[in-house]
Amino acid sequence: MPSEFSITRTVEFSETDMAGIVHFANFFYWMESCETAFYRSLKVPLVSFVPGQVLGWPRVRAGCDYRAPLRFNDTVEVKLFVKKLGVRSVDYLFQFRKDGVLCAQGEVTAVCVTAGENGAMVPAPIPEEVRAKLQVAPESAWKG
Repeated sequence: MPSEFSITRTVEFSETDMAGIVHFANFFYWMESCETAFYRSLKVPLVSFVPGQVLGWPRVRAGCDYRAPLRFNDTVEVKLFVKKLGVRSVDYLFQFRKDGVLCAQGEVTAVCVTAGENGAMVPAPIPEEVRAKLQVAPESAWKG
């Protein structure tokens, strides 16, 4: 049961601002990209539109702290840690590292939902087949 996952990416010119530094909003795109790759690696659909099995993970909280700039052509490791696993939600912690140096750290809380009356989102327990593939990372993994 994985508790962490990582992807590596190269900063594109279009992801930088006028100062040549990665624009802050891109860190949120990268967090979601890493989460998507994580679910793909588990062979679990992140979103399902199958009638009777509609499932989604809207974000209810997201934040990021920036410590060092990333620039065009930098190679960045984006690492996901499962920080907390609730009945209906998952908290992820993301770390962005360049050459082992922590450049930013973000957190996202996603809530499991299904389709209710008239297609409205209704909080739902995390399906057992998903829960069985997730494990909370020990604090020492992301605090070290």
